[in-house]
Amino acid sequence: MSSVVITGTGHVLPEKIVTNEEFVEKLFLDENGQPFEKAASELIEKFVAITGIENRRYAKDDQNNSDLGIEAAQKAIAESGVDPEEIGVVIAAHNFGDVEKQTGRTDVLPSIAARIKHGLNIANPSCVAFDILFGCPGWVQGMILGEMYISSGKAKHVLVVGCETLSRVLDPSDRDSMIFADGSGAAVLSKSDADDGYGIIHSKVNSHTQDEAFFLHEGPSYKPGSDPNERYIKMKGRKIYEYALKNVPAAIKSTLDEAGVHLSEVKKIFLHQANSKLDHAVVSRLFKLFDMNGDVDKIMPMSIRNFGNSSVATVPTLFDLVRKTRFEGHRLHDGDTIVFASVGAGMNINAMVYKYKE
Repeated sequence: MSSVVITGTGHVLPEKIVTNEEFVEKLFLDENGQPFEKAASELIEKFVAITGIENRRYAKDDQNNSDLGIEAAQKAIAESGVDPEEIGVVIAAHNFGDVEKQTGRTDVLPSIAARIKHGLNIANPSCVAFDILFGCPGWVQGMILGEMYISSGKAKHVLVVGCETLSRVLDPSDRDSMIFADGSGAAVLSKSDADDGYGIIHSKVNSHTQDEAFFLHEGPSYKPGSDPNERYIKMKGRKIYEYALKNVPAAIKSTLDEAGVHLSEVKKIFLHQANSKLDHAVVSRLFKLFDMNGDVDKIMPMSIRNFGNSSVATVPTLFDLVRKTRFEGHRLHDGDTIVFASVGAGMNINAMVYKYKE
């Protein structure tokens, strides 16, 4: 029986480091355009306590989202040993496409996947390149789609890239602008004929779009007098927190139950790096659903403190870091059962159970 395994990964963290101190002189405004009573330094102190973010990475002015995606893809392909011309599908997960620093406008013509395929110099016309817009869960969703292509016999190898330059779509007057960052992560999925149990075991996806669809959206700047036609990323933080805490643990448990895997068998959970407090609360609640008293810090590596929330890039970046280094004390071993999970705009949740092969 064939399976689908990860044969190569890669990531890109932009060189530019932006610290919290760089926001101290900012005038943050609420959604009504009014200044907060607390000074920026106090807002930042509270921000760190909730999100855990101390630094984030921004792309260079001449570096586009697709540039980051191409570089991460090159690293993943090189490790996989796969001939790029044998890749059947290129999937690019993002939210805003290429956003030029000078204009602030999004550009998805051609698609980011097409730009990545072009940048990789893949000539094969049978290699299909397409984008998915699925919020922060985009890369995990791309992996789920990639498995479908391979399992159905439509492809032997699939390249999945998550790349984003959120620093280009931030409202400087919005305190939530401190959360977001830039980056890229990629993986190559390949068909394996070995009947050894490695690879993707099971996955599941949920979309809640009734009351939740616009928890994350685009809107005008909070700064009075700004161009009302300009759009920036906006979010209802409290509602997102409550939604995620209610739904993500249940979604992960359901995925594990359907896979026939108990949480006690899971070695690592690669959860989207939304904010530290939320991620810890989600995994703590997951332990409770299994009637376990587990160690959250042992099972869940965290990268958000130094790299911020780079949306679709957070999970593949974190996975690549743990795979190749002893990141924050975390490492993977052959045969480990791991979980990938994410939540974000839509609102969408997905989870994937995987048996790791070195």
